[in-house]
Amino acid sequence: MPRNAYITDLKTLQGECTANFIRLTRLLGDLEVGETREVELVNHGRRLGVLCLKLQERAPYTSIVRVSQRGVLDTVIDTPRMRVHLYHDVRMAEVTDFQRQRHFDGRYRYPNSRMHQPDEKLQLNRFLGEWLDHGHSLDLPQLP
Repeated sequence: MPRNAYITDLKTLQGECTANFIRLTRLLGDLEVGETREVELVNHGRRLGVLCLKLQERAPYTSIVRVSQRGVLDTVIDTPRMRVHLYHDVRMAEVTDFQRQRHFDGRYRYPNSRMHQPDEKLQLNRFLGEWLDHGHSLDLPQLP
């Protein structure tokens, strides 16, 4: 293995996935399969758009949520969208599809044909966490 090869940081990745599970389950609330919840995205008091959470599937141990965004730049740029699997038994949520690309490895050699970062999977799950942190819904209880 080359001396400066990226080593997957499983502890950090698991931490992100656990935090995202908590964030998502709070935002989803009692949503039923097929329903969508729209949550206002706010950063420093500025409205950034709407976060759309659609519960696509729910099973005893897993759920699948489509996360997307609507905003003023929709006609100019391809807004982010992803599919997230929630694993209820281990209380983790993992990004499994981003901008219609599926299956992300824990690490990539760099450079690579898709120009993924060496820690692409961790970066996507961090992005989900930051995205969810900006979501505010008036009908959800605030955490202490």
